[in-house]
Amino acid sequence: MDLTRIAGSRWAVEECFQQAKGQAGLDEYQVRDWRAWHAHITLSMAALAWIVVARNATTKGEPAATAGR
Repeated sequence: MDLTRIAGSRWAVEECFQQAKGQAGLDEYQVRDWRAWHAHITLSMAALAWIVVARNATTKGEPAATAGR
């Protein structure tokens, strides 16, 4: 494995976690149980993915997706 490629991918992962902390509430949970932590992480990352997709769609001029569709 190429060490520079791995080091470069670490930056992208760290950036993703920083965005999730600020926009999707990733840092707003106190760990009490593994299953609850896993559910919180999964929902936070799914929320961040939705935010990114919606943001990209609106910058391209497409209408934002709504929950009723």
